[in-house]
Amino acid sequence: MPIWFAYTLIALLTITSILLTLLILLHRGKGGGMSSMFGGGVSSSLAGSSVAEKNLDRYTVLVGIVWFACIIGLGLWLKLAVPA
Repeated sequence: MPIWFAYTLIALLTITSILLTLLILLHRGKGGGMSSMFGGGVSSSLAGSSVAEKNLDRYTVLVGIVWFACIIGLGLWLKLAVPA
């Protein structure tokens, strides 16, 4: 595989790592978390979590899947690129 593939995966891994960290910090924890600092603490709904919190969950899972795929892709690339 070409080297640009590895550089693309490394860049994507870096971006998704930063995004994943920020998204996790935005989640509401037991004490409110950083999401309450940005107005997320004043939401109410019938199911116990707001639409914004559900969307935040979806984005976190999506970025986590891309992050995991980057790690698997880099591992496979290293296995194929480095001769045994």
